[in-house]
Amino acid sequence: MNQNLKNKVWVFNDEVIGEQIDGGVQRKVLAYCDNVMCVEHYFEEGDVGALHSHPNTQITYVVDGEFEFTISGETKVVKKGDTMLKQDEVIHGCKCTKKGILLDIFTPMRTDFVK
Repeated sequence: MNQNLKNKVWVFNDEVIGEQIDGGVQRKVLAYCDNVMCVEHYFEEGDVGALHSHPNTQITYVVDGEFEFTISGETKVVKKGDTMLKQDEVIHGCKCTKKGILLDIFTPMRTDFVK
């Protein structure tokens, strides 16, 4: 991700270039500042978001599709309209069971997403 969208008031999705990440997933970093970041993740059926953790609190909203999510060792199926809270350092990951989009909000921002 080489676009500098930090502190931009208006970020238009169709003008943001996504990037392929592990597991076949595409990421689009949208509006962000030091304190908060909005990111879309696009999944095809079968794509995996590997188990991981980070020092950021994260809320995930399922925009579309269906996913098997594991958070702190517990796995549940989530679909459009569902949300999940992942506090700092919680181990989490997912598998897409029906093509979909996840909207992630991070606080503070994920510096590793804007190389």
